[in-house]
Amino acid sequence: MRDNEWLYRGRLGRFVEELITPNLYGMTHELELRAWQVPGEPVPFADAVGQSYEPFAVGSKWGRGWSTMWLHVTGAVPADWVGEHHYEIVVDLGFRTQLEGGQAEGLAFRLDGSIIKAIEPFNRYLPVEDPGTVDFYLECAANPEVAVGGSWHPTPFSSKDTVPDETLYVLRRLDVAQRNLEVWELHQDIEVLAGLAEELPADLPRRAEIVVALNAAMDALDPRDVVGTAVEARAALAGVLSRPAYASAHRVLATGHAHIDSAWLWPVRETVRKCARTFANVIALTEEHPDLVFSCSSAQQYAWIKASYPELWERLKQKVAEGRFVPVGGMWVESDTNLPGSEALARQFIHGLGFFIREFGYEPTDVWLPDSFGYSGALPQVAAAAGSKYFLTQKMSWNETNVLPHHTFWWEGIDGTRVFTHLPPVDTYNSRLAASELAKAERQYAEQGHGTISLVPFGYGDGGGGPTREMVARAHRTANLEGSPKVRIGTAAEFFTEASAELPNPGTWSGEMYLETHRGTYTSQLRTKQGNRRSEHLLRAAELWATTAAVRAGLEYPTAELQQCWETVLLQQFHDILPGSSIAWVHREAEANYARVAGVLEGIIERSLAALTGTGDTLLAVNSAPVPLAGIAPFAVNEPAAPGEAIVTVEQQGGGWVVDTGVLRVVVDSEGLLPSVVHTLTGRELVADGQRFGLLQVHNDRPSMYEAWDIDAHIGRVVENLDKADSVRLVTCEPGLAEVETVRSIGLSTITTRLRFTAGSPAIDLDLDIDWHEQRRLLKLAFPTSIFTDRATSEIQFGHIQRPTYTNTSWDVARYETCAHRWVQVAEPGFGFAVANDSTYGHDIRRQYQGEPNSGDQSPGTTVRLSLIRGPMFPDPKTDQGRHHLRVSAVCGADIETSIAAGQRLNQPVREVRGAKPVAPIVTAEAPGVLVEAVKLAEDGSGDVVVRLYESLGARSVGQIRPGFDYREVQRTDLLERWTGDVTTSSVGAVTLAVRPFEIVTLRFLGVQ
Repeated sequence: MRDNEWLYRGRLGRFVEELITPNLYGMTHELELRAWQVPGEPVPFADAVGQSYEPFAVGSKWGRGWSTMWLHVTGAVPADWVGEHHYEIVVDLGFRTQLEGGQAEGLAFRLDGSIIKAIEPFNRYLPVEDPGTVDFYLECAANPEVAVGGSWHPTPFSSKDTVPDETLYVLRRLDVAQRNLEVWELHQDIEVLAGLAEELPADLPRRAEIVVALNAAMDALDPRDVVGTAVEARAALAGVLSRPAYASAHRVLATGHAHIDSAWLWPVRETVRKCARTFANVIALTEEHPDLVFSCSSAQQYAWIKASYPELWERLKQKVAEGRFVPVGGMWVESDTNLPGSEALARQFIHGLGFFIREFGYEPTDVWLPDSFGYSGALPQVAAAAGSKYFLTQKMSWNETNVLPHHTFWWEGIDGTRVFTHLPPVDTYNSRLAASELAKAERQYAEQGHGTISLVPFGYGDGGGGPTREMVARAHRTANLEGSPKVRIGTAAEFFTEASAELPNPGTWSGEMYLETHRGTYTSQLRTKQGNRRSEHLLRAAELWATTAAVRAGLEYPTAELQQCWETVLLQQFHDILPGSSIAWVHREAEANYARVAGVLEGIIERSLAALTGTGDTLLAVNSAPVPLAGIAPFAVNEPAAPGEAIVTVEQQGGGWVVDTGVLRVVVDSEGLLPSVVHTLTGRELVADGQRFGLLQVHNDRPSMYEAWDIDAHIGRVVENLDKADSVRLVTCEPGLAEVETVRSIGLSTITTRLRFTAGSPAIDLDLDIDWHEQRRLLKLAFPTSIFTDRATSEIQFGHIQRPTYTNTSWDVARYETCAHRWVQVAEPGFGFAVANDSTYGHDIRRQYQGEPNSGDQSPGTTVRLSLIRGPMFPDPKTDQGRHHLRVSAVCGADIETSIAAGQRLNQPVREVRGAKPVAPIVTAEAPGVLVEAVKLAEDGSGDVVVRLYESLGARSVGQIRPGFDYREVQRTDLLERWTGDVTTSSVGAVTLAVRPFEIVTLRFLGVQ
């Protein structure tokens, strides 16, 4: 008769709790402790070691939130233990069992300042290097549990300014203890087998066999002599542990990993320490386990170690050379991929791969983004242009509605570039290699029958920690175990090589990978998003004019300043900073960093333009954009264009006005809204019947769980229209310009909108000054148009993407909030409407109907809405509170080219300087739809000029690129500015190009004169 599993489970639980866990360690011996409480921010070891330390004892409270305590630990191992027992130092800083990366942590140092290893909630031991003299320092970080108990409520620990004046932790243990190795091994045997049994079908003989063996092991262990009889208990399990896996078992390549958020529920300064702790533990573990390899992304995190922990850096470099500590991903950080601009996304790879190549002579060929919040359709081409062949994420398993049909597949970008992609079916980047996780990977693997292998990143993550000896033990026991997938520790490169060999023609997913959750990250933390947008455009302008000044005026190129600015911006594009999902500390720091970056870049632009234009009083207009603006050619400096002949007329009508710009005839009603916008050149009415442009709408915004991250679908059910104004007045009425200012209030908030009508312009500009004091509410700006279309076009990096406006399928329904960059456009054949912005990413664009249902008199159209500002209360309780300024432009009759220009006008506006002479463009693109994205000097300091461009309209194009300088040779290169092919040039030095839709091209001009 089969053993009773109900009784077995109860017995096994008590067996582990009462006999195994208490006997993992035997006798203990106290150590002497002395403590120094750091009065402010953390200090390096060299500063801490010379401080005055006071006696401290186990059982004492310690650690106000975000504070640091240093312990000086001394003592010795009892003489009668030496040679007879295994022993180690065991530490419990007051750990909790949840959110292992979001609580207290420690880092142990030898007296010479070298690092021993770290102490983490599930990694609590230190080696005893000299049993006769225990003497080391332990840096203890009192990181608060921001998401208390796993909840997501407003927290006082979001900012240092609001931290309660109370201690968070009690030092529960710090002693030297005898380690009972055989009991520990027995514990690992039991965990693997008990977990496996739970995953096997109830009627499978293998399951019953394991249960019988576990019962036998429990019988064999004498409760009076656990240590002495652990060998017998293990012997009872040896048979079931030795049975080989099925020949057809799924194969798992397990790679050590520690997802370390570069900021999240902790500030960037704490991430630096988290990296040191995790990397020290990994290096120590590789010494114990020769087969362990560790995959680690984010060049920024390596750079922190190089700068702050030079001794650890040298050991890390050695492990990289051995192939044990493996750089992956090739990016500066694991960035968001929806929000960064075109050149910024490219620079993630340029700076990341550049660092790995310089420091290690190693170039990863994969993109490693397990936790970013959806993936831009531009990313495959950007990755391939950087030399990457593979892509990995698991975040798509978070979809709330739909499941991607593949785990291993080709991912095709908007230009047709494909990268070999893997979504680990284990659905986590923090695997413990538990039996339940391995079984899930096997069960869910979508390519069964065609492929046999998936990847499992294992190790504690989010807040770091990495793999542990227990995880390695599980990997060894499941290497060839009946009923389990076959686990092998290895590298991501090994996985991709094997997977691509056995699946040479997998399925294809085309376009963006839209994540059906975390839609609020397109809008949260407006100031952070504005700082990013401003910085990206300032960087572009600074590089353009610095390059022009270097080539034309011999001005020294500010390489170091630009690199520092780029690295700051790239860091803050991390997938919990730019998306707005970190604590207040992180975002206030990011805002200050953006201000510093702006100051540096404005200085570079000012110096460069001064060198180019000379000393003089002539007013000059500077166009840093790749399109003509205000009559100034792209990348040119010239005298401002004379005003056109068109004028604006304003007539009072009722309580409002009728404004005619010569291109538009707009009715502004008594509430400051626009019930009619007629494009006079075509006679087309843009506003849907009975609707009004410029309507502000407020939604209750209380997501089910992740406040800063999510906008849940239910917000659309209740909306408050701000259709009543506190005041409406005509503030400007000139021949070339009319402006109407409207003030509205909601709750404690005030929104001032200035409508701007410019003579001869098809655009209605809206300047919004928002004094926002609403929480858990979402403010949207609506344009209900008469345009009937089945798709909306949204700008993304290096092109645009089209998404349905209808909701035929569950995929369409789930895509109710989307990301766009500087513009969106909806169009019927021959006529379109665009909305450009200078601050906004979140949009929703949907089909709408006017008139009564079933009346036969419905007027279908399309409503374009921008998500302007939110007020989530976690992790930052004061998200978006205060004053904000945004600009929006509604452009009538806009095609894609006009939409692009509108986005450039708002984000790279013409600036004015005083000087003596104009400046001709350093490069000119004479090919339809081709835009120059970046002009810079080469990364290697050679003085070569690098020009990056792309096709922007989604069409093939042939034309010429004309440099405004002499050169010896021009090459086509990858993003890292390495030769990929020759190009054709004319007798006057122009480069002839033929490009496919959305293709990115990088040109390198050598021997510039």
